[in-house]
Amino acid sequence: MTSLGIGKLRGGLLMLSLPIWLAAQAHAADVATPAPAPAAAAPAGDTAGGAPAAAPSPSGAPPADASTAAAAGSDGAYNVRLRGLEKNVNELKEQIFRTKARLNLLKETVLGGVMGASRAVIHHKNEMGSNFKLVKAAFALDGVQISAKSEGNLADLQEFDIYNGAIQPGSHTLSVALVYKGNGFGVFSYLKGYTFNVKSSHTFVAGESKTTNIVVVGYEKGNITTQLADKPAIDFRVNVMSSGESGAAATATKK
Repeated sequence: MTSLGIGKLRGGLLMLSLPIWLAAQAHAADVATPAPAPAAAAPAGDTAGGAPAAAPSPSGAPPADASTAAAAGSDGAYNVRLRGLEKNVNELKEQIFRTKARLNLLKETVLGGVMGASRAVIHHKNEMGSNFKLVKAAFALDGVQISAKSEGNLADLQEFDIYNGAIQPGSHTLSVALVYKGNGFGVFSYLKGYTFNVKSSHTFVAGESKTTNIVVVGYEKGNITTQLADKPAIDFRVNVMSSGESGAAATATKK
């Protein structure tokens, strides 16, 4: 083979091996090129909206959101208790307001009327037997309490005053509530376990320039065959006197 043929042969081999060499170089470049690194985590304060991201809690410590939830629950319970307290205070204020209103009404319509110089004198008298011991007594005029007594020496008082003062001319209602306890001895000692409640009311008219005297009497009604619970009763004994008169028109009502 001539040198010219050998040169052509080498050139042809070189041309054939060139694509193979280029492919090998490209493959080597692909293998050597490292994969792109993952994006670095955004530093604190770079979260969406500019708000700092929550820092991880120390080992064993509850997450920040759990602590927040617990605090919110505590605040909620406190608010519930506070609202309940405010409700009780408002109800108490309303009761006080109603009481003041009743007292003002009493002052204006019952006790404040001095135009006709009318007066009311109310007295209590105890005519119950020894088997009944008076422990409570309450008196109201036109729905407003004017006197209340309990325990103490009440059982030893045979009489006591309830009210003595000016009153508006016109119709009024006196309400009475008495509570007795059994006071038996010996074979009647079982009476000590009994309580007797008796209530009654009486409507009267206070005339101008007149004094209305009312004696509220607690007494035993019936006879030996009357049931013990039916014996306590209330009697209203009313005397109406005109100014300057020595006499009296007397009426009595038994309940």
